[in-house]
Amino acid sequence: MDLGLADRVFILTGASRGLGFATAQALVADGARVVISSRDEEKVADAVDQLGANAVGVTADLSDPDAPRELVDTAAERFGRLDGALVSVGGPAPGTAASMTDDQWRTAFETVFLGSLRAVRTFAAALPEGGGIGLVLSTSVKSPLSGLGLSNGLRPGLAMAAKDMADEYGPRGIRVFGIMPGRFMTDRNRELFQMTGDPATAAAEVSERIPVRRIGEPAEFGSVAAFLLSPAASYVTGCVVPVDGGVLRAL
Repeated sequence: MDLGLADRVFILTGASRGLGFATAQALVADGARVVISSRDEEKVADAVDQLGANAVGVTADLSDPDAPRELVDTAAERFGRLDGALVSVGGPAPGTAASMTDDQWRTAFETVFLGSLRAVRTFAAALPEGGGIGLVLSTSVKSPLSGLGLSNGLRPGLAMAAKDMADEYGPRGIRVFGIMPGRFMTDRNRELFQMTGDPATAAAEVSERIPVRRIGEPAEFGSVAAFLLSPAASYVTGCVVPVDGGVLRAL
């Protein structure tokens, strides 16, 4: 199936590793060009080396109000156009909602919530008709995750904000949607497993709770995200799409 990605240009934040990087790989493999960003300069450089000539990297933090505009400008200067974006930020600190301090809530809000909204506004203003913006959310949009109170508090609100923005930008031909990843074997999940003291047992227990009985590989997320960003998904907007191996029990 031709996704129509050849020569199209996408911004991907938080994409030096994990699900964002896997999406960048899928896009580049189908002929797209990408601008990737994260806060770690060395990891950005390594990711660009792996992606090749159709990728450029920017060290940026979405909590910085100037970061989204810098990414748009980079896409225009390097590739001459922009067709879509995937907005991903690192998972907030683990812990229950009640155990988080006010400062932890404010920091997570600035990055996970406000930083993402600001990025969507900026990217949407630069997109032509037919552009698409995806937000990497979490299954916590529909069901709380034990020990991840900040995510449980912020991701559902961000999903509703994405729905609202899909309504606003739809008449311009701009799509906005969310993606809810389940458990994937990313660095983030490896860290969570390590925190248990017995990562092998923790991973096995998680796998047992997933209907397909395994933790996903990042490439499986990347191919779905690439499709949703592509012209082949031109009628998909205002929704949240689970990529979770069936773990969500809600419709």
